[in-house]
Amino acid sequence: MTHRVVVIGSGFGGLFVTKSLRKADVEITLIDRTSHHLFQPLLYQVATGILSEGEIAPSTREILRRQKNVRVVQGLVETIDLESKTIGWRFHDEERTSAYDSLVIASGAGQSYFGNPQYATFAPGMKSIDDALELRARIFAAFELAEIADDPEEVSRLLTFVVVGAGPTGVEMAGQIRELANRTLAREFRRIDPTKARVILVDGAGQVLSAFGEQLGAKAERDLSRLGVEVVLHAMVTSLDATGLTLRHADGSTERIEAVCKVWAAGVEGSPLGRLVAEQAGATVDRAGRVEVNDHLTLPGHPEVYVIGDLMSLPGVPGVAPAAIQSAQYAAASIAARVEDRPAPGPFAYKDKGSMATIAKYEAVVRVGPLRLTGFLAWLAWLLLHLLMIAGFKQQVSTLVRWALSFLSNGRSERVTTNQQLVGRLAMEHLGGHTSGPLMRGEVPPDPVD
Repeated sequence: MTHRVVVIGSGFGGLFVTKSLRKADVEITLIDRTSHHLFQPLLYQVATGILSEGEIAPSTREILRRQKNVRVVQGLVETIDLESKTIGWRFHDEERTSAYDSLVIASGAGQSYFGNPQYATFAPGMKSIDDALELRARIFAAFELAEIADDPEEVSRLLTFVVVGAGPTGVEMAGQIRELANRTLAREFRRIDPTKARVILVDGAGQVLSAFGEQLGAKAERDLSRLGVEVVLHAMVTSLDATGLTLRHADGSTERIEAVCKVWAAGVEGSPLGRLVAEQAGATVDRAGRVEVNDHLTLPGHPEVYVIGDLMSLPGVPGVAPAAIQSAQYAAASIAARVEDRPAPGPFAYKDKGSMATIAKYEAVVRVGPLRLTGFLAWLAWLLLHLLMIAGFKQQVSTLVRWALSFLSNGRSERVTTNQQLVGRLAMEHLGGHTSGPLMRGEVPPDPVD
């Protein structure tokens, strides 16, 4: 009987473990709740109108169409039974079960609100296409509402944008909102001046891009300030609601910032599947809900179950795309060795490929080993690497064209927003789970349970 491999997740981890097994004598079932492979580092460009979602999220089926040993199915995994080696999943309300000989869990991580899930209502994260489209609708709606507002205080509240979290995602998001206001929208309104908008970047740490080192963090902060972003460090969010947020500074003082549009880019939380399998295997999870795996990326007593990518916790391995790719390739090599009855590879060893973040047009920071780059050269390096990492030649070409048009003209072609994008997530959360199937059949779902 052919060895059955089930892969959960179609991000970098899930996609690369699948592709790495293309020549192995295995039957692969790739299951993901979405139909696409998402290049998450460019979500902020979807949110600010530079790129379309299709350019950073090609169809998983299309990517793997020539790989004959893989079956792609769309579904939400809800149960994993390590003893019977089965998983339960559903597409809307159609439920299915799949059996495995080897299981790779690459379901990634979501946004963490550090014990305050209510913040998500007013400050979406940046982890999915839905998040990016909702943020795009919120950002552009803020300018539209400010144009028709009569109260100066309301205009100020609408034209204040707060990004929480000064890691790469937060820095890039803040920089793009500032450029959007300064350049793209500068002369398009009659009653408001978009260039007067405030963009505030908040973090509890003492520097932006803390993982990049003090030198590059300081350079990034200077570039942001020169662009017009207000950087507020050593400040923790203590409350957040529809009209603003409250910060507590290091000296104990508090500050209220009135802002309608907030973006949450601070912290990650592992997929719930991590805790589910950890409890069964007797493994532990870290504070972010990531599974603490052994140096073969497997669970205690279950060498056939691999946890990779953003869901794994291993000392010295960050939650970045290169780590997901390397862990995927390692898991694939281990499975292939098992199938071919060869010795398993040695312990997993992560090779740091460096870090990079863009701040604004022609401004970026790059850290690769001892090398430090800033400014235009760093920006070019960032463009090249991200272009190469986008899956699909068509997506690479269209992304390059969009970038050229955006950088040369300051225009943004993806500015369409809808009410569905704006409130769809909140409406579905209000309705609760298992409602999409009845809605599609024209049935009225039951009232949500409080």
